[in-house]
Amino acid sequence: MNIVVREATLEDAQLIAELTRAAWAGKVAVTSSGHRETAVRVLQDLQNGGGFILLRNDEEIGSVRWLPLDSEPDVWEIVRMGVLPSYRGEHLSQHLLEAVIHRAFAADVRELRLGVRADQERLLDLYSAFGFELAPEIEYTHANPLEPAPMVMRRILGY
Repeated sequence: MNIVVREATLEDAQLIAELTRAAWAGKVAVTSSGHRETAVRVLQDLQNGGGFILLRNDEEIGSVRWLPLDSEPDVWEIVRMGVLPSYRGEHLSQHLLEAVIHRAFAADVRELRLGVRADQERLLDLYSAFGFELAPEIEYTHANPLEPAPMVMRRILGY
């Protein structure tokens, strides 16, 4: 099995939107805005932050994005990490998470944050294994106002 994580380009916006919708299907509550992901939204995210695409044996099977906070550009929020359903259970998303962490270190980012949906609590252990801790005092900036607020986790990257 050949696993590659490559940096997303602006030309990947449509692919990432499709990967996100497919990864959300049947896994994330239908009220999540990820089900309605568009190439326009992805393009904005890539222009303001960045992203990675996960490939297994040259097939695109997952993606992740990050966005710097407007008020704190040295704090990034990790958004829309997902792997296609047929590849779940192989711990492949960790490659995406590791790629963002390494990129953040290289960019002198002070902190990474992510939101965990209330109906996805099982992900807390995954993120904890990568040094993320619950941060109930932080409000997630990409929260869907039509849903319960996600649990925010953070990882301080101090040197």
